Amino acid sequence: MLRPHQWVKNSLLFVPLVLAHQITDLERLMQTLLAFLSFCAFASATYVLNDLVDLEADRDHEYKRTRPLASGSLSPRAGVAISVTALALGYGLSFSLLPWICTGMLTLYLVFSTAYSLVLKERLFLDVLLLAGLYTHRVITGAVAANVPISAWLLVFSMFFFLGLAFLKRYVELRSLGHRRAKRLARRGYEAEDIQLVQTMGLTSGFVSILVIGLYVTSTDVSRLYPNPDLLWLICPVMMYWISRNWFLARRGLLPEDPVLFAVRDRASYLAGALIAAIGAMAAL
Repeated sequence: MLRPHQWVKNSLLFVPLVLAHQITDLERLMQTLLAFLSFCAFASATYVLNDLVDLEADRDHEYKRTRPLASGSLSPRAGVAISVTALALGYGLSFSLLPWICTGMLTLYLVFSTAYSLVLKERLFLDVLLLAGLYTHRVITGAVAANVPISAWLLVFSMFFFLGLAFLKRYVELRSLGHRRAKRLARRGYEAEDIQLVQTMGLTSGFVSILVIGLYVTSTDVSRLYPNPDLLWLICPVMMYWISRNWFLARRGLLPEDPVLFAVRDRASYLAGALIAAIGAMAAL
C-alpha cells in the first residue's frame, strides 16, 4: 500500500546535483538524501490517501481490486492511520534536518498531490499536466535541497518528458476499457474515443523533450559544464528508442497500467539509462 516501487520517482531529486557535477560534494549529497527520504514518506502518505478516495472505483478495477484497502485486507481506519504516520515521519525528518524551504517544497507537493487525488484527477488534461508538474517538482526540490542552480533547459525538458509519460499512462488505461467493455474511465475525464488523441499528444510531448536536448546541445550554456558537448547528441537516439519502444508496447497491450513499475523491471530501460549516463560522463571529461 505504501508503493515502495514508486519511490524510484523520487530519485529525480538527485538529477540537479548530478547535472551540476556536484555529486561528490558529500554535504550536498547528504542533504539530497535526507530530502529523498522525506519525499518517500510524503509520497506514501498521498498514495494511501488516493486509495481511500478511490476505494469504490478500485473495487471494480481488474487489477486495483487486489490492493489492501480495496480487497478489504486493511480497513479504511487503518489506512488513515498509516497515511498520518507516514506524513508525521516525513515532517519530522524534514523539520529536524532540512532547511525550512525544503519543508515548504514538501508541503507544496502534499497540497497538489492531495488536490489531484480529490478533484483534479477527474479533470480532462489538467490531470496529466499536474502529474507532469509533480515530477518536475521533484527535480526542483532536489535543486533546493542541494542548493545548486537549476537551468531552464532542465525544467522545460522535464515538463515535456513527464507529460509524455502521463499521457502514456492514460493511454494504457484507455486501452484497457475495451477489455472491460466500458466507455469511460472511472474518476477520469477521458472516454474511449479519446485514445488516438491521447496517443498523439503523448508521442508529441515525448519527442519535443528530445528536441529540447538538441537545442541545449547547440546552446552556449552547454560548454560551461561539458568540454565535449557534441557527444551529448548521442543521447537523442537513445531517448528516441526508449520512448518509441514504450509506445509500441503500449499499442500492443504489453505495457502495464503502471509504467514506473514496468521501467524498474525492464532491462531495456536499464540499458538506456546506463547509455545516457555513460554518454554524459564522457562528454564531461
